[in-house]
Parts: sequence; structure tokens; C-alpha cells
Amino acid sequence: MKMTRILIATRNRHKVAEIQDILGAPFLMHDLADFPEAPVTIEDAPDFAGNAVKKATDLARWLQRQSPELDYIIADDSGLEVDALNGAPGVHSARFAALDSGKNGNSSDAENNAKLLRLLSGIPQARRKARFKCVIALVPVLGGEIENASPVCYAQPIDFLTQTFEGTCEGEILEMAQGKNGFGYDPLFVPEGFHKSFGELSEIEKNRISHRSKAVQKLKEFLAMSER
Repeated sequence: MKMTRILIATRNRHKVAEIQDILGAPFLMHDLADFPEAPVTIEDAPDFAGNAVKKATDLARWLQRQSPELDYIIADDSGLEVDALNGAPGVHSARFAALDSGKNGNSSDAENNAKLLRLLSGIPQARRKARFKCVIALVPVLGGEIENASPVCYAQPIDFLTQTFEGTCEGEILEMAQGKNGFGYDPLFVPEGFHKSFGELSEIEKNRISHRSKAVQKLKEFLAMSER
């Protein structure tokens, strides 16, 4: 059985393990810990898809010169959208609290959760609808430098080969944290049809319904078709 080697544009081992569990064999995952010199992408796109594509294509262009034994690169961007906050924190989910201080980098989970609860204080449960959203970008690793043959088109071949896959998990925000599993906003988010937060669900339960699992399932189906 041919092994498909994939580089995930992250250093988050939890995310790598989650994606590996869903994809299973014959996919072998690598992460950025294996490529310490990889460039850092500034995630300044206005939506999840833009950030995911930017991370994946930046890394793919860099890897063209490294000739690694890889088949694909995947990058994702995900976050929480709260209706009562007009979709915030959205693409700023990881650095939600840091936006108030102007600091660079991500905030701690505790800081982000505290800010979210503060902004939703006094808002009744019926108006605390929210969703987790994930977009995964998939880019094939192309060997060697690839020049653009068109004198008028500035897009590169890699741009035309990029695929995106989106997953969404609808739910609502609690008034206080419940559970210690997961990470990020998990203890505050109850998915539709459940009475437990993501912070209370097992990894198996969460991986069955989460936004990332839905996006990865679509990715898995695409890869299966591509390998035929």
C-alpha cells in the first residue's frame, strides 16, 4: 500500500494527532517541528479560507526548493463565530484577548474565554448561538523551481492546484466553563444536539462531530479519489 506523506503546517501536536486519527492509514503526518527553518506566514486574511490558503501556499513554494519526500501540504485556519458578537472572535479567535492590549501573538485560553464571557454577560442563552468553523487548504508538493510561463498571468501553478475543505459545528456558548478536555473555547461551547460541552466530550465523541473532523473527512474523500 502506497504511503501518502503529508506535512501539516502547524506545531500543535494535538491538531496533528486529531488529523492523523481521522485520516488513518495510509497517510503519514509530519509537522513543522520537522522543518524548523520553514517561513512563518503572517495570517492577515479576512477569513479562514484566506489564511489557510496563504499558509499552505507559502510553505509549498518554500518546499519546492527543498525537495522533501512529501506529497502534500495541508494548512488550516479555524475559530469561533458568535452571532451576538457579529461573528467575533472569528479569525482572531486565538488572539482575541490580545487585541485589547495590542500585543503580538496569541492569548492564553483562559484570557480568551474570560473576554468572551465578559462580552456575553447579560445575554440570554437563546441569543448565544455560535459555531466553530474550520477551513483546510491542500496543496501538492511540486518538485523543483516552477516558473510561470505566461507573461500576463501572475498566478503560479500551485495556486490553481490548491483545494479547500470547510467544516462547521453549530452550537451555543455557556455562561460558565464546563469540562477540562480539549483546548481553546471547548469548555464554553455546547454543540447542537448535546448537553455536554466540547470540554466534557471524549476525543472520540468530539472527533465525530467537530468542525475540523468534518473538514478532514472531506479532505479524506478527496485524497481517496485522487489516489485511484
